[in-house]
Amino acid sequence: MKDLLELREEIDEIDRDIVELFEKRMAVSEQVAEYKINTGKKVFDRDRERAKMETLTAMAFIGVDELEKDHIRVVFQGVEGAYSHAAMCEFFGKDVNSFHVKKFRDAMEAIAEGAADYAVLPIENSSAGIVADNFDLLVDFENYIVGEQVIKCEHVLMGLPGTQLADIKTVYSHQQALSQCEQFLDDHRDWHQVPYDNTALAAKKVAQEQDKSMAAIGSAFAAQRFGLEILADHIYYNEVNSTRFLIVTNQRIFRKDAKKISICFELPHRSGSLYNILSHFIYNNLNMNRIESRPITGRNWEYRFFIDFDGNLNDSSVKNALRGIREEAINMKILGNY
Repeated sequence: MKDLLELREEIDEIDRDIVELFEKRMAVSEQVAEYKINTGKKVFDRDRERAKMETLTAMAFIGVDELEKDHIRVVFQGVEGAYSHAAMCEFFGKDVNSFHVKKFRDAMEAIAEGAADYAVLPIENSSAGIVADNFDLLVDFENYIVGEQVIKCEHVLMGLPGTQLADIKTVYSHQQALSQCEQFLDDHRDWHQVPYDNTALAAKKVAQEQDKSMAAIGSAFAAQRFGLEILADHIYYNEVNSTRFLIVTNQRIFRKDAKKISICFELPHRSGSLYNILSHFIYNNLNMNRIESRPITGRNWEYRFFIDFDGNLNDSSVKNALRGIREEAINMKILGNY
């Protein structure tokens, strides 16, 4: 690894190159302005500027063979043992350097400020629906989606090692998990059910109390994390009940083999504007697999649309569709290719 002095010298050299190139660009721009003045052409060409910005924006995303997973730091929202923690370990490996925060915004700020390289955030549950706040955060921050991880919901009953079902008097878990395991709990009506903030904290409480009369309902991941024994598994398992998590970074990168693109945009408030936008997917034979709308703060009855569709930023059909959407939409942003 290079030392700090060497790195600073490299930065100084790059800065000198930037200044030199900027001066060259300014000189050429001055010649362009003089030519336009002498020939009577407008100095400011709106269409040219828009096209230039589109080109620069497309160039800003860099394709990579693999995401960097060594010597990184990852932030997740929630607590240790939660499903978001499980999603992180599944994607990056259980030994990844990580920390957790209380709020979704805290996680986005952590990667924006460089305190973490990646963030793991839930975006939707197949039963409960979208995590609306996180759609808005994708707009608020210049952070980008580079991966996703789906975690299936499977609750187990856990307790201290050696605990028997006959020992249990109290069960802790999130209210939703208790409700989901109602059929199993009906066979143990003598157990006192205590709602808790979340399933991971319930598991942590049982581990800390060291009382065999206490048990928790949560994930097998939480049981392993807190050294608890699984006393009964598959007490709730729904094949279609899963949570999708996004892997987000502050770098404009995408895997070269990425197959899904997420974008968002606002539309002119006139009839047919959404229809016209969607036509770009049809004409370019692109499969759109979801669309969501979120109200725009401070603008009553106006909405921002979020779309996921199949494709890669290097595909000619994708480039053509995005070019058309950018011309008609307002504030279109590529949220990521993953």
